[in-house]
Amino acid sequence: MAMEMAMAIVVVAVAVWLGLAGDGVSGEVVQFIFGDSLSDVGNNNYLSKSLAKASLPWYGIDFGSGMPNGRFTNGRTVADILGDMMGFPCPSSFLDPSLTVDSILSKGVNYASGGAGILNETSSLFIQRLSFYKQIELFEGTQRIVRAEIGDIAAEKFFTEASYSVVFGSNDYINNYLLPIYGDSWSYTGNSFTVYLLKTLDKQLQILHSLGARRLVFIGLGPMGCIPLQRFMTTSGECQEKSNKLALSFNNGARRLLDTLSSRLPNATFRYGDAYDLVRDVIRHPRKHGFSNSDSPCCTVGKIRPSLTCTPISTLCKDRSKYVFWDEYHPTDRTNEIIANEIASQFQINMGFSFENGS
Repeated sequence: MAMEMAMAIVVVAVAVWLGLAGDGVSGEVVQFIFGDSLSDVGNNNYLSKSLAKASLPWYGIDFGSGMPNGRFTNGRTVADILGDMMGFPCPSSFLDPSLTVDSILSKGVNYASGGAGILNETSSLFIQRLSFYKQIELFEGTQRIVRAEIGDIAAEKFFTEASYSVVFGSNDYINNYLLPIYGDSWSYTGNSFTVYLLKTLDKQLQILHSLGARRLVFIGLGPMGCIPLQRFMTTSGECQEKSNKLALSFNNGARRLLDTLSSRLPNATFRYGDAYDLVRDVIRHPRKHGFSNSDSPCCTVGKIRPSLTCTPISTLCKDRSKYVFWDEYHPTDRTNEIIANEIASQFQINMGFSFENGS
C-alpha cells in the first residue's frame, strides 16, 4: 500500500513537471518519441530491407493480442510504461499506414527505429533504419502536415505543449564504435568518440528545440557491457567493463548537456533520466529484485548462442517475469517496468519534491 501511494505521488509530481496539471495546458497533450529499438513500436516492420525487425513470434507475446507488433521485447517498452503513468495515449509509429492527422493530434507520433543511432553511419549492417537525424526530418514533415490542418498558431501551441522522449546511444557503441568493421572504431579513441557523439546530440536536441520541443526527457544508457550478447563474447561470461565504462562516460556527458540546454535554451525543460545503477544492481543481484536469470536471454534457439533474434522456432523460458533480458539485446517487460519506475522517481526528485515533507 505504501509503495502504491509513493508511486501515485510520483506520477502527480511528474504530471506537474510536464504541465499536465493546473492551467498550464489546454486541449490534447501528446507524445513525440524518438529513439532506437528500446522505443520502436513498429517502424522497422515497414522498412522492407531492414534486417532489424521484431515482426515474428515471440516478440509481443505479453502485449495486447500477443502477436508481434514491432516492439523488441515480450511486452511494453519504457516509453509505453511512462506514457501510461502520465495518462498519455500510445502514439502510432510514423510509418504505420493507418496514421492520420487526427491520430497525430490526439496521440502524437513514435519515430523510433530499431538499430538507429545518433550518428547516421551507425548500424549500417542492418541496411535500413531511421537515424536520429532522419527521425527529426520526419518530424519536420509531420509539422508541415499539422500546420496545413490547423494553422500556424494552433500548430505552434500544439508542438510546444507536447512531451518529447529521446532514447539513443547504445547502437552508436555496440553497432558502430565497438565493431572494427566500422571506420569510427579506427578513427576515434573511446573518449574522443563519446565527445563526437555528445556534440552531435547537442546539435540534434537544439534542432528539436527550434521545432518546438520544450519539455523533453533523454534517457541514458544502461550497462550495455552486460547484455547477453556482450557477455557471450567474453571468455569468462562476465560483463565487458570496457563497454560499461563507455556507457558511464556518455551518461555523465549527457547529464551535463541536458542541464546546460535546459538552462540556456528559452523555456526549455530538458531532463535526463538514468537507470544505470539500478540495472547494474539487478544484473549483479537478480534474486534481490525478484529475478532468477540476468545473464542470458529468455528467448533462444535451444542451446545455440548467440541467438541474435527471437523467432518462431525459439524456445522461451518458463517464466518471462524472472528473466532480465528478453533476447540478446533487449530487456523484458518486467525489467522495462523497473526502469520506468526508477526514471519516474528521479523526475520528482529533480523537482525538489519529497515524500517526507509532502510538498
